[in-house]
Amino acid sequence: MLTPFLCALFLLGGAILDTARAAEPPADLPELRLSLRDAIQAATDNNPTVRLFKERILEARGIANTRRGALLPNLSGAVSQSNRTVFLRSFGIAGAGRSAPIDIFDARGSLVQNLFSLSLIQRWRAARTGVEVDELDAEVTTRDTMATVGLLYMEALRAEAAVKASEANVDLNQALLKLAQDRKEAGLAMGLDVTRAQVQLETEKQRLLVAQNERDRAKLNIIRTLGIDFDIRLVLTDELQPVDMEPQTMQEALDVAHEHRTELKAQAQRQKLATLTLSSITSERLPSLAATGDYGMIGTSMEETFNTHSAAVVLSVPVFDGGQREGRIAESRSQVRQEAIRMKDVSDQITLEVRDALLTLASTRQQVLVSQDGIRLALRELELARERFAVGVANNIELTNAQTSVIRARDNVIDALFNLNAARINLARAQGRLETLY
Repeated sequence: MLTPFLCALFLLGGAILDTARAAEPPADLPELRLSLRDAIQAATDNNPTVRLFKERILEARGIANTRRGALLPNLSGAVSQSNRTVFLRSFGIAGAGRSAPIDIFDARGSLVQNLFSLSLIQRWRAARTGVEVDELDAEVTTRDTMATVGLLYMEALRAEAAVKASEANVDLNQALLKLAQDRKEAGLAMGLDVTRAQVQLETEKQRLLVAQNERDRAKLNIIRTLGIDFDIRLVLTDELQPVDMEPQTMQEALDVAHEHRTELKAQAQRQKLATLTLSSITSERLPSLAATGDYGMIGTSMEETFNTHSAAVVLSVPVFDGGQREGRIAESRSQVRQEAIRMKDVSDQITLEVRDALLTLASTRQQVLVSQDGIRLALRELELARERFAVGVANNIELTNAQTSVIRARDNVIDALFNLNAARINLARAQGRLETLY
């Protein structure tokens, strides 16, 4: 009954192998060797999201320069040549009608300078604060991207380790199949034992193909996040292994996070921005003072002109605008309160992330120790089952069960090491100290 199933499994394995070979990248692709340090540092240069935030900084600087320009002298010039006909009676000349056409040439420079406007000053200060907010947001995005790349790198290392574990499982099953075949030839085992060993081997070959596909997909995710060319052969130079870290108490970890997390600094600047925006609107109630002047030449033609000038100091006093200003003030005050609420939320979120990362790190350390004991015991169980099968004391069901225990134990070790390294990255991210990863 097992023979048709085994044949189908062989055919399926062959088809999957052919598909995998067809999907393999060409052998002449350039090789890129990448460590965790290299990957994290590269994330700050080519990632599209990071580059977009850098552009936002330039945009904010442009806005700040525009606001500053309203405080600086504004100089303009104009030259005109016109031919006019005027109605003289509009100038108070009784009985006069339309004048003859008059040629007018006017060349003039004009200057406008705001002498005092607290509203404009506060708008400029708010714009400068907006630049600082965007710079801090860009740093937050950069650090988030660095952490993401670090986790993707660990995912790829886990996939690499899974491939190596599957290859070891295939080698083990090949050796056990050879043992079953030898025992059958010696008359000490049944054909069923050989068939079981063959089924187990084909199952592990299929697991190996799945692991290889997951490894290739994990590498593609790294390439996409780094924003580099896909036509490369990516080689990861680090390995998935336990890493020693200095122990920290919960309070020490929280103190470090509140000192280094850029999100807190960015939120503090957002509060300042909202406050300055409110101040700029309320300052619109105050009078503003500006100086204007012009100097130029006017006449009937360019050759016949006279120098003229004007100068004035203008005091503007806001009186009533239909309640628009008060509405904007109420809106801005609400934004100030919203930013204060967000500050509390950001602080609580950072505390949560640090506490969660520390708890996970402590748990994963224990998981690594337990998984290492588990693989050692599973290999011992396999050795004993192999000896019992070799001397004919047991059939290969015991051996198959021991193989399954080894496979599960290897997977547990890989998962525990990945969880430990992921917790290490998450703690570094939660404390704003990703540079400690390398």
